[in-house]
Amino acid sequence: MTGRAVLWSKKRPTAPAEFPDPEIGMGDLACILYTSGTTGRSKGAMLTHGNLTSNAESLKQAWAFSRADVLLHALPLFHIHGLFVATNVVMLSGASMLLLPRFEFDAVFQALPQASVMMGVPTFYTRLLKDSRLNRDSTRHMRLFISGSAPLLSETHQQWRERTDHVLLERYGMTETGMNTSNPYVGERIAGSVGLPLPGVEIRIANGGGNPVPQGEIGMIEVRGPNVFKGYWRMPEKTADEFRKDGFFITGDLGAIGADGYVRIVGRGKDLIITGGLNVYPKEIESLIDELPGVEESAVVGLPHDDFGEGVTAFLVRENGAQLTQDAILERLRDRLARFKLPKRVLFLDALPRNNMGKVQKSVLREEYRSLYQEA
Repeated sequence: MTGRAVLWSKKRPTAPAEFPDPEIGMGDLACILYTSGTTGRSKGAMLTHGNLTSNAESLKQAWAFSRADVLLHALPLFHIHGLFVATNVVMLSGASMLLLPRFEFDAVFQALPQASVMMGVPTFYTRLLKDSRLNRDSTRHMRLFISGSAPLLSETHQQWRERTDHVLLERYGMTETGMNTSNPYVGERIAGSVGLPLPGVEIRIANGGGNPVPQGEIGMIEVRGPNVFKGYWRMPEKTADEFRKDGFFITGDLGAIGADGYVRIVGRGKDLIITGGLNVYPKEIESLIDELPGVEESAVVGLPHDDFGEGVTAFLVRENGAQLTQDAILERLRDRLARFKLPKRVLFLDALPRNNMGKVQKSVLREEYRSLYQEA
């Protein structure tokens, strides 16, 4: 980029009246985005112009964006989803945008007839499903609905398809990398999967030493590509810890890649429960609980336990009017889970704690109920 800019200043009359714009390269820093910091000190992820450009180009191609598109944008602009994923794809493709100040039912349904694409977090879609205005007629003109920033329940995926005849497209990304994978625009969109690696992005599932695990096995998701950030601001030691010597970034997410090539996430590494020396992946238990009649959603965490190290603990939100008890839940799970995976306690909440992007904050549950088994 070259050009001339004019500087007007009453406070600094000795400042030069003109100065040249600096040359900007793809390797230059474009922004510093801070992680949510729910488990400790927030980290500033340094993203370059090349990171943002490559990601926008990949998404434009993967989601078939064009000048004819109009994006319904109700996401917050303080998060990478709304700030860069949505906005950069629109600008790169020459599309248009209907920018709402917040997600609000009436505003969404008023803008929907002028839109062709909507991006949202799962909470948007679960809430819209409760509104009678959502149906095939009100969404017939839409080209695409995209979901991200938090896991999408298979139940929500199914209900959305039944109500609208549209299949939600789920993808996977994070602050440090932008988007990594996506279910296909043309092809099968599988509930419970975040799809295939985006063009130019490499994904592998590795063990603790960074060595790939056999296909289908669970391990750490690692990413390499032009979308991956250059490091954490003023944290060189942390940056070094998060990268393998061959350039792969350790995401902290646990997942597996099936024979179909689709990536499936089972949870965060820090959410892994080790009970009696055995590994338990919360996602497996949550998926079974969420399928039970009367359950709106669930979260499973490990809490300190004198005998087992960690006790598998389930938190549930009931559907309106549902009469559920701990014994009833455990009885339904008994034949579907190994004994060591069964929750030792089932607690019922009015709502699960979430951050501003709709992600369940399991760290809040772990902290608030950390003494549960000590008090028992």
